[in-house]
Amino acid sequence: MKVIFDPTTDTLTIIFSETVVTESDEDKPGVILDYDTEGNLVAIEILDASRRVEIPSRIEYQVTPITA
Repeated sequence: MKVIFDPTTDTLTIIFSETVVTESDEDKPGVILDYDTEGNLVAIEILDASRRVEIPSRIEYQVTPITA
């Protein structure tokens, strides 16, 4: 997974797979979902990120422990 914030375009992109994007849908205004040929979600693009995300240049990553 890769997260890219471009301050020039104010776009935040979360890439789940390097698979080729064959379809994009604007799920909500300014939120674009990218899919591969099989319909799997490949990426999420957030336009005007500085208005939609608290601090788009900061990322926190957390793994929830597995409980048996």
